[in-house]
Amino acid sequence: MTSRSPERLTRPDIAALSGGLLEASPLPSAVFNIGDGEILYANGAFRRLFLSSAESVSANISSFVHDQDFAELGRLAEATGGERTGRFLLASGSEVWMRATISPIAAEIAGDRHLLLQLAEAASPDAASLQERESRWNSALVSSGLGVWDHDFRRGTLYYSDTWRKIRGLVSDEEVNAALDNWILGVHPDDRAHVLHAIERQNAGDPAFGIFEYREQRADGQWIWIECRGACVEWDENGTPTRIIGTDTDITARKQAEELLAHVSRRLDLAMHISRIGVFEADIEKDEIEWDDRLLSIYGLDGTAKVKDSSGWVSAIHPEDRELALKQVNGDGFMREYRIVRPDGRVRVIRASAASFLDERGREKMIGANWDVTEEVALRDELRSAKTLAEARNVELERTKERIEHIAMHDHLTGLPNRRYLDEVLEAWSAECRADGTRLAILHIDLDRFKQINDTLGHRAGDAMLRHTAEVLTSSVYKDDFVARIGGDEFVVVCKRERFSIANFAARIIRELRKPVRFEGHDCRFGASVGIASERGLAVDAGQLLQNADIALYRAKGGGRNRHEFFTLDAQHHIITTKRLSDEILQGLERQEFVPAYQLQFAADTLEIVGAETLARWNHPTRGLLAPDRFLDIAEELNVVSTIDGLILTQALADHRRWIKDGIDVPKISVNVSARRLADPNLGKTLRALKMKPGTVAFELLESISLDDCDDAAIMNLKKLRRLGIDIEIDDFGTGHASIVSLLRLSPKALKIDRELIKPLPHSAEQRRLVGSIIEIGHSLNIRVTAEGVETMDHVGILADLDCDCLQGYALARPMPAADIPAFVRAQTWRPQPQDARALMQELRRALR
Repeated sequence: MTSRSPERLTRPDIAALSGGLLEASPLPSAVFNIGDGEILYANGAFRRLFLSSAESVSANISSFVHDQDFAELGRLAEATGGERTGRFLLASGSEVWMRATISPIAAEIAGDRHLLLQLAEAASPDAASLQERESRWNSALVSSGLGVWDHDFRRGTLYYSDTWRKIRGLVSDEEVNAALDNWILGVHPDDRAHVLHAIERQNAGDPAFGIFEYREQRADGQWIWIECRGACVEWDENGTPTRIIGTDTDITARKQAEELLAHVSRRLDLAMHISRIGVFEADIEKDEIEWDDRLLSIYGLDGTAKVKDSSGWVSAIHPEDRELALKQVNGDGFMREYRIVRPDGRVRVIRASAASFLDERGREKMIGANWDVTEEVALRDELRSAKTLAEARNVELERTKERIEHIAMHDHLTGLPNRRYLDEVLEAWSAECRADGTRLAILHIDLDRFKQINDTLGHRAGDAMLRHTAEVLTSSVYKDDFVARIGGDEFVVVCKRERFSIANFAARIIRELRKPVRFEGHDCRFGASVGIASERGLAVDAGQLLQNADIALYRAKGGGRNRHEFFTLDAQHHIITTKRLSDEILQGLERQEFVPAYQLQFAADTLEIVGAETLARWNHPTRGLLAPDRFLDIAEELNVVSTIDGLILTQALADHRRWIKDGIDVPKISVNVSARRLADPNLGKTLRALKMKPGTVAFELLESISLDDCDDAAIMNLKKLRRLGIDIEIDDFGTGHASIVSLLRLSPKALKIDRELIKPLPHSAEQRRLVGSIIEIGHSLNIRVTAEGVETMDHVGILADLDCDCLQGYALARPMPAADIPAFVRAQTWRPQPQDARALMQELRRALR
């Protein structure tokens, strides 16, 4: 090798060419000038073996080769490549046998050529030493976690270390199919194009692709991240790479940590963005503050430099707050609020918090955050002002407290104590009576015919009657008696008197309240019913006394009104009986004791059967078949009328299907529906489940519940009934208070004239005109009209002549069980003989004229 002095590759050039691959290689490697042998680059492995700490990296290659082997190495260099085994001198002064591989570097600068020297331990006369060194290298590779691979295309050998296999979940002796077409299938689909390109560039010696990362699937199916480092170490005479050596490292844990760090960073950044927190970091020694974008935005400094000296922050602080804010800044950080003045002149309130720390170089720094709390401070000031105002008004509130308490404890209309006041008085008086053995009496007073006054003369008249009642009671009681209005037209008097005195007092109240009261030219007459309960000494229980007085009032109203009743055990027995009947009704529902009965309906002109009304009956186990008047009121109190309606409807549908199957033509059945069931939000769903044939079922609504008082839920259910093909009919029409407007609103299919209007038809021309008018109104609204209570054949003829559509009553058919319907229909017993019918019609027409 001869000395030359032209321009050479520099270390940065070598670093650029190697791309870091040689530095990561476990093989001692160096780049030297072919002309003078000067080493321009040596990787870490080479430096550790051959260079002392004092030696320059740019030593000559001859310094490390044994004299006897240097000539041979020089011939390899002149031949620009090859492989030889020789002795090399370590930095410690000892010799080591190594296999030297010299490869040309394709790049040239100013005509100079450079060679890559790579060393590996080789066999030497001292086999034990060789084995020791090989073991040391293997241990180093295993402990480093690097999987080594060696692709020698010239010899056709592919080597993969045990660590390389372990990384991929393979056993040490497992065969590896390393053909690119096969191996690439184990690479993640999203990374394959990148890997193929990187391998192509790596094989071409492109230093930019000496290191690349990708995902590969292990033998157990798990995806892992691989960092691949590789470099070409041998080329053929055409410069084509013939040997690529590299390492693979499992960096999955690092990637997961990076992903976690990125996730935490995103969350932190989002949290800071949402909370509008601006962050700064101050270097105390340099007097520099680094602002983030949000902090610049808070201070109105968007677009300015992020690094500023402390004067930029100080000058932004409001002059009135500057001195105090600066005093807070010390080595321990600070936290306070202060105002700033933005460049646009706007004043904002800042809440600042900071803490000092030492960085990795031991420099004192401070990190902190700012919040714009202008709106919060404004709200706080507003709340403080509101609190001050509230405290100022507290005195006024205290003055009105007694008045408010009086209002809370008294009825606003009559001025009498209310139910709340009554409960307190009863509790106190009961304790006194139990202590001193005196008698405590409660009179529960309910006005009779009060509703009629309200309905006819209006609520103003009703209010006047309530005030009059309060005056009568307060003027009639003793000084120590207590009078209260507990709601509506109900009053209570509490007193400590004996029984005879209480009776006289109750009679006097009833007598006074029966006297007419003049109101706006009208004499208003009403009365009162009084229930009385009393006990003495330890037996006094306020709650029970009030309940007993209520029971006695119930008996007084049931006995004819305008009278008083004392609570008795008989009254209590009645309550118990009612309770027993309630229990029996609930049991009857469980035992399916409620059954339908049917009253057939007939066409007025032909007497053909056009339907049947379904009537609820209770098949009581001991009292036989009971009509609704024996159980309906209690069923209403139990809120089970809807349940009974549902059971009756289900049985009626089954009976109707059975009649049709037996050839009995009953075109339609009608069932009653209660107000509560009509308002049931689940009614439509329940009825759809019954799968009724449209046009075969009608629901009868009482006039009083179906027209003027229908709420939104009921109207909605009526629409659902129509969509299901269920007709709507009005029952007992003519005795309620429905208007023509409400009839138009409901648009029923039919209406049924109440029996009270039908009964006098044969004897009253006026009644016939009234019924005829109802029929005409119904027909004008396209509503069919049914007359119920048809008890004689006279009724049949008159109603037919009045053009009524349908008839129902004892004259044609009585209510009967489902099993009797087929025989009755086949017998045709309701039809008169033709000659009798003609004579009857002629006689009726003469009478009507």
